[in-house]
Amino acid sequence: MLKRLLPQLQVNTIYDIDLNDLWSKGIRGIITDLDNTLVGAKAPLATPELIEWLKVVAQMGFQVVIVSNNNKLRVTKFAEPLLLPFIYRAKKPTSAAFHKALGMMKLLPNQTMVIGDQMMTDVLGGNRMGLYTVLVLPIARQDEGIFTKIVNRSIEKVATTWMKR
Repeated sequence: MLKRLLPQLQVNTIYDIDLNDLWSKGIRGIITDLDNTLVGAKAPLATPELIEWLKVVAQMGFQVVIVSNNNKLRVTKFAEPLLLPFIYRAKKPTSAAFHKALGMMKLLPNQTMVIGDQMMTDVLGGNRMGLYTVLVLPIARQDEGIFTKIVNRSIEKVATTWMKR
């Protein structure tokens, strides 16, 4: 079980991902979490830095779908100004939303990466689907929900300790 929590890549932020390297490996799609991955959990809109990163991603030819466990209002208000497709109330780590995102992009799992800040949702869900998983540090831990703070982060701590051995 713990092996399914291990990402293929771990970086500080999305801006540290070597997109050229992943493109050369055949990655063409990005499924990304929203809260604490792209922006802080309480940030209503994209930052200028994120908007620029998304432009670069699009210019390179990557497709992007936001897959979030958050509600429709939160995800819609964030994604629509960016003209990004999205899935809300994704119920990650279950596979339905990941399957839907792959269908939206018309890509296979081996052509797609998932980026997120949680091992228990983003990495586990992506690994179960055979996606290339990228774990980023959470942007604003103080804004996380109580379940994430108590349960998910505790399990992540155990997994991280195990990884270091």
